[in-house]
Amino acid sequence: MKPRIALIAHDKKKDDMITLAAEYLDFLQGCTLIATGTTGGRLANELGLTVDRKQSGPFGGDLQIGTMLVEGHIDAVIFLRDPMTPQPHEPDINALVRACDVHDVACATNISTAHMLLCHLKMAAKKKELT
Repeated sequence: MKPRIALIAHDKKKDDMITLAAEYLDFLQGCTLIATGTTGGRLANELGLTVDRKQSGPFGGDLQIGTMLVEGHIDAVIFLRDPMTPQPHEPDINALVRACDVHDVACATNISTAHMLLCHLKMAAKKKELT
């Protein structure tokens, strides 16, 4: 089964998400991607990725992703947050991180951990191909 990865980014981190996704483009093309509305739109428009776009964060997209996670339909979450200047309209990361912890789903909240998570998923996918 293809890895199912949720991608969310606060406004000031959306460019970082695009850069990250571009670095792992070949791998991400083989994954099932779920994203909040604006982030997903940018991933689709700028990189050509197929993304199951949920509502934008202010309209509950993070909650929709949280529901999918609780129901076992998400394998990993990358939520690039802006810890210094979060905006009131942006999704709150706390509930989603709590759900990840409760359901033992990997969650990256910055570029460094996102790289580690994607590298691991990519290696695991290659290992499955070889067996």
